[in-house]
Amino acid sequence: MVQEKGTISINTENIFPIIKKFLYSDHEIFLRELVSNAVDATQKLKRLSSLGHYNNELGNLNIKITVDKEAKTITVSDSGIGMTAEEIKKYINQVAFSGATEFMEKFKEANDANEIIGRFGLGFYSAFMVADKVEIQALSYQENAVPARWICDGSTEFEITEGNRTERGTDIILYINEDSIEFLENHRIQSILDKYAKFLPVPVQFGTKSESVEDGNDEEGKPKYKTVEVDNIINNTTPIWTKSPSDLKDEDYLNFYNELYPFSEAPLFWIHLNVDYPFNLTGVLYFPKLKNDFEIQKNKIKLFSRQVFITDEVKDIVPEFLLLLHGVIDSPDIPLNVSRSFLQSDGNVKKINSYISRKVAEKLTELFKKDRKSYEEKWGDIGIFVKYGALSDEKFYEKAKDFLLLTNTSKSYFTLDEYRIKVKDFQTDKNGQQVWLYTADAERQHSYVAVAHKKNYDVLLMDSPIDTHFIQHLEMKLEKTSLKRVDADVIDKLIEKENTEKHPLTDEESNKLKQAFEKALNNANMKVEVESLPADALPVTVTMEEWMRRMKDMSRMGGGMNFYGNMPDTYKVAINANHPVMAKILAADEAQQYMMTKQLTDLALLATGLLKGADLTAFVERSVGAMQQ
Repeated sequence: MVQEKGTISINTENIFPIIKKFLYSDHEIFLRELVSNAVDATQKLKRLSSLGHYNNELGNLNIKITVDKEAKTITVSDSGIGMTAEEIKKYINQVAFSGATEFMEKFKEANDANEIIGRFGLGFYSAFMVADKVEIQALSYQENAVPARWICDGSTEFEITEGNRTERGTDIILYINEDSIEFLENHRIQSILDKYAKFLPVPVQFGTKSESVEDGNDEEGKPKYKTVEVDNIINNTTPIWTKSPSDLKDEDYLNFYNELYPFSEAPLFWIHLNVDYPFNLTGVLYFPKLKNDFEIQKNKIKLFSRQVFITDEVKDIVPEFLLLLHGVIDSPDIPLNVSRSFLQSDGNVKKINSYISRKVAEKLTELFKKDRKSYEEKWGDIGIFVKYGALSDEKFYEKAKDFLLLTNTSKSYFTLDEYRIKVKDFQTDKNGQQVWLYTADAERQHSYVAVAHKKNYDVLLMDSPIDTHFIQHLEMKLEKTSLKRVDADVIDKLIEKENTEKHPLTDEESNKLKQAFEKALNNANMKVEVESLPADALPVTVTMEEWMRRMKDMSRMGGGMNFYGNMPDTYKVAINANHPVMAKILAADEAQQYMMTKQLTDLALLATGLLKGADLTAFVERSVGAMQQ
């Protein structure tokens, strides 16, 4: 072969340094790109063989990664389709020109255009992120092909000569630069392969490993074992998402989940995705046990393209609420940029997004209808997920409203329609509006819950991180329905009826009582109101208005309500004018009056968790002193 020197053909001036510096977000991607190219070359050869265009033995098709620390080289070798010198000039020297178009045209009878990834594109040049020099040794599968050698030092200058490869395939040899010597460590290469190549469809070999094998029997007839060195194949070439669900057992799905997320709790259930029209998509999505920590559970879905790991940033493909799921999605129809690192939004992505959302809704509907008891048992784990979906996806809500459950303080479960029927007789106010009472903390708000139960009212449990938003969403969706927290007001004001009692106090007495309690509270943010309440209700009740607390809750969650978050907490203090103790307070002298009002307000504050610090200490001491009198 005549030696040839030349210049790499680049359409944009000075693009090569840009490719080296900015095209890839992470230097470790070089290995993914080179191994992926090796897989493509191997897959093309297998395809040619199946179509009858290659009749020789395929032999060992393992892709091999070799690290030579002394020579400071990393070599990626395959036994795939190989390249001639002309093909190297065409596919390597003309940056971003792919051989896929020509290949598909030549073998269009195969009808598998979507199965073929281009032999080389810009991905090859990721090698220069870590290498001072890159060498290619290649021998084409074609009869009488001459081996070719290509070498480049990272500039636009290259050299092609006759190569020394004697067997079909390609070696990519990287001469590692000083800034990248970390990649000469076996453990570093192993970690990259574990990340990107774990499920490639072609065996990837990285060194050897020791295995114990049977070696006859000893004198007692027991089997003997010896240690042998075998190829270290780092990948599973047939992960479960490439198989038919009918060929898999629950154990297979659970084992795969453990492989993806070691030391994690077993998932609740899963969905096997498999569609080939109008796009290609396979995968398995798992429902993890979410509890209340869903924020830290995100980014657990891994995106693959033909079993090549791409990213775990799948927010453009998967609806936001489904980011809470775990698992794998594999699709060749998801458009990627030249580095295969980022997703672009197009029609296919939107279709895939809708498909996944629909499959999840169908799975939940099936579980709910098939075994409601089991579904209810899982609700504590999946409730956040379903509510999140209902909030963020209108189409999902339309389906979810039939399997979305509400839980009350008695741990009973209801669909939205079931709950409406349950409370309509007791919890409809004088305006025909249903009022659904709820608590965010059944223990802390126990006294308020107990008061509600005395009136035969039901109380929902709304204690997940997103329930503040979910409550508002329900109010928008449900007709003539409002949700109020049990401590947002006295119970008779939460659900107002026609037969409201009138208290017997005169205006003068009411003002006197109000002033006495204001003095005891000594807090401008505590608004005292004298109310007409049942005589057996609490004498003093401290509440925060529903709208104010919601705004503050949203502010704490970053809901764009910072104005309310910066406002001081304000409370309503309801004085029950009908309670017998109020007559005693009005009849008492000033000192006794203060003592009684102070004790009652402190008790009310204590019930709401607002009595703290020195005030709490004083209350305890005062209570102990009263017992000693």
